[in-house]
Amino acid sequence: MSEQLPSLYGGVTSRRVTVNDLQRAKDAGERWAMLTSYDMLTAALFDDAGIPVLLVGDSAGNNVLGHETTVPVTMDEMVPLVRAVARSTKRSLVVADLPFGSYQGSPEQALTNAVRFLQVGAQAVKLAGGRRVLPQVELLVESGVPVMGHLGLTPQSVNTLGGYRVQGRGEAGDRLLEDALALQEAGAFALVLEVVPGDLAERVSKELRIPTVGIGAGAGCDAQVLVWTDMAGLTPGPGPKFLKRYADLRSVLTEAATAYADDVREGRYPSQEHGYS
Repeated sequence: MSEQLPSLYGGVTSRRVTVNDLQRAKDAGERWAMLTSYDMLTAALFDDAGIPVLLVGDSAGNNVLGHETTVPVTMDEMVPLVRAVARSTKRSLVVADLPFGSYQGSPEQALTNAVRFLQVGAQAVKLAGGRRVLPQVELLVESGVPVMGHLGLTPQSVNTLGGYRVQGRGEAGDRLLEDALALQEAGAFALVLEVVPGDLAERVSKELRIPTVGIGAGAGCDAQVLVWTDMAGLTPGPGPKFLKRYADLRSVLTEAATAYADDVREGRYPSQEHGYS
């Protein structure tokens, strides 16, 4: 069996997608999808569905752990999630999000925590920030840790950004491009662009050799990512402008839970067929 994937979505392979595969896809003009995952069941399902990259995001904070934002998420909370996703997948590249406070202190702190993720099965890590985190990116890459960058709206910095606002308008767009180029030169293998104008994201994508992953950044990026609970319609509310819901799991689960409760209350469940003689 060939060790090189002819396509991120095509063919059968016994190995995982690698950062080199993602670069080959960029070079070939092939777009790819990334989804978040935080548990065994969704990870295995998305892996079987052919999603090339799974992000164990710090978005677990407000989608799994009950926090209002991603800021309170800790390494100790993230490690079991990363381990579960890695154990449950065979083909998807698993990227683990370094949470707030786990890498900003020093390059050595970033390396210590990145190693924790790789030791439980992740193949890469993601961190947010531009030129201020270049020493962290450089040390991680030199130490053998693949790094995905993140620019634009970085939820970990929501308090300094003044909320969830579009980033990169006007002169800020030039600074974002400079940060993107600096991250590439530091060794990042890909870059997430979140909630930035579509023309800026397209400009950055054309300037960079490495793949860009958009979320609220238009169609000009090389890949796209969504939080799976948003994508599948599990989270309440209308969601951000960029979101497209591909299912309505919230309604499905509400109906299932209601029907179950009704059956128990009315004595319809369990019936004789659900018992043992």
